Amino acid sequence: MKQFDIPATYRSSFISTIKKSRKDSDPRKKDFTPTLLDFGSVQFLIARHFGFCYGVENAIEIAYKAVEENPGKRIYLLSQMIHNPSVNTDLRSMGIQFIMDTQGNQFVEWNELKTEDIVIIPAFGTTLEIEGKLNDIGIEIQKYNTTCPFVTKVWKQSEKLGKGDYTIIIHGKHKHEETRATFSHSSEFSQSIVVKDMEEAKRLGEFIEGKMSIEGFHSYFKEYYSEGFDPEKLLTRVGVVNQTTMLASDTQAIADYFKDIMLAKYGEKQLSEHFADTRDTLCYATNDNQQATFGLLKEKADLAIVVGGFNSSNTSHLVELCEEKLSTYFISTEEEILNTSRIRHFNFHNKQMLMTRDYLPKKEPLRVILTSGASCPDAVVDGVMDKLLSFYPDHKSKEQILSEMGIS
Repeated sequence: MKQFDIPATYRSSFISTIKKSRKDSDPRKKDFTPTLLDFGSVQFLIARHFGFCYGVENAIEIAYKAVEENPGKRIYLLSQMIHNPSVNTDLRSMGIQFIMDTQGNQFVEWNELKTEDIVIIPAFGTTLEIEGKLNDIGIEIQKYNTTCPFVTKVWKQSEKLGKGDYTIIIHGKHKHEETRATFSHSSEFSQSIVVKDMEEAKRLGEFIEGKMSIEGFHSYFKEYYSEGFDPEKLLTRVGVVNQTTMLASDTQAIADYFKDIMLAKYGEKQLSEHFADTRDTLCYATNDNQQATFGLLKEKADLAIVVGGFNSSNTSHLVELCEEKLSTYFISTEEEILNTSRIRHFNFHNKQMLMTRDYLPKKEPLRVILTSGASCPDAVVDGVMDKLLSFYPDHKSKEQILSEMGIS
């Protein structure tokens, strides 16, 4: 796989070294068991796979190249490059301005942009409507387009479904930048509708089964389908794609649900005429991170700490998985670990910061699950580990850990 030129400050001489050792010994990723780092009084279980993915490193490399190649020019990002606060802060410090926030609210109006300005398209991609606005201004958009190839893979799958005359059901979060971009691109090829979870999928299923009125459909899904959507005609042939950072198990369950509905309604002989059995469009890194988290959760631990941006979809899903088994704290940097008795963390369910006391059980050895999302630098995870280690002054050194693991 291609090696990207990203700032060394994002890497960790410790975490990155261990990850490389695991990769070298298991290049085909057949072993998703975690790595145990035994510092004595505290132990860490780190996932087989976590942190920066191909798409993120590609986006960062292109953004830094845009700054290097365009001295004196105004450089803009459509919105956050990736969902990580430290990376986005670094980009701002380099003079890159953000045109809008993650919800699409404008910081810079379109009429303020000039033909000679540089605009970087983030890893999530963007809508055809925004591409059109930039083209109308005369801004070249492909040179610094960092759209993840796994996102464009979803768009290609949508095109294939459209050519087969299937209606596209997108499993994704309605307001997420990637889902907005995918909805825009898929709607070019076919009529499209977004469902965020199984509950919404079942409401859509009720209409297909004749259990919901046309008025009920339009009321429930009114902002989530493409223009001119006629559910009575369009929901007889469907295929499912997804926002690449959703839980793989959820996407599969939703696809299976619609397949079962079509099977019951039209019979096995007619199934392929009404349901496109698409291959999963989840990105490899999201899938690997989730599989590695399942591997983590097979081990006994006292708590879990998941590191990443609070608006990161793939990170929130890792938190969701960990929460099912043990106390889990979602943080963005080590600064949210205040001391041995207090931690500030994010509840992604209600979008609120919480303060929890006595989060560290008073036992030795304490065993902590530590992982991160696909947009989190290894250096940030390393900082979290260092902060926790500082509470245990008699711990082994990192050099000793690497030596015991036979890693030089």
